[in-house]
Amino acid sequence: MIHFRRVLQCIALAAIAGASIPVARADVLDDWRSVSLPAPPELKRAKIDPATTALLLMDFTTQTCTPERRPRCAAQVPGLAKLLGQARTHGMFVVYSVATAGSGAKDILAPLAAREGEPVLPPLGPDKFIGSDLEKTLKDKGIRSLIVTGTAAHTSVLHTGGEAALRGFKVIVPVDGLSSNDAFPELYTVWHLVNAARIMNEVTLTRVDMMDF
Repeated sequence: MIHFRRVLQCIALAAIAGASIPVARADVLDDWRSVSLPAPPELKRAKIDPATTALLLMDFTTQTCTPERRPRCAAQVPGLAKLLGQARTHGMFVVYSVATAGSGAKDILAPLAAREGEPVLPPLGPDKFIGSDLEKTLKDKGIRSLIVTGTAAHTSVLHTGGEAALRGFKVIVPVDGLSSNDAFPELYTVWHLVNAARIMNEVTLTRVDMMDF
């Protein structure tokens, strides 16, 4: 009888202890609605060396960046046009890309249109280094830093910006130069770039008006 009571006591104590241990959820979908957003990252001023910095303008075309198609992108065009003007004034190398099959330089938005001698990469997918001579072109010109802008943020900016950092470039990302259909893809793109190992140390998060030429 004494032995039986002790067994019952042990079972009861185990039940109490177990009740106080939180149950691990199986995957992120179980926690989806309860996850809190991280605090916004700090923006920093960026000192630009025009001789060793290139501006990437990725996929700002009539197919992707209009008030009807992607209003968040269209709202950024005036600021990007200002940045492009500053880059050209200081003799910076400018590189474009287009994202839609069959599109080319003619489809780039008029305020951001490419000039002669400014390369326009064809549709390559989200990482503009894959299938192109972009890295060689940049290094042949002595480029060590890239100002990365584009739409959609979670494709061209995330993958090209991250890959640029992994390939040894300093990456400057203006938050008012990346856009998606809504704010969340922009948020997680920014979060990834400033938190991912080996990438975060090469990325400066800034705004267009926080760049000093």
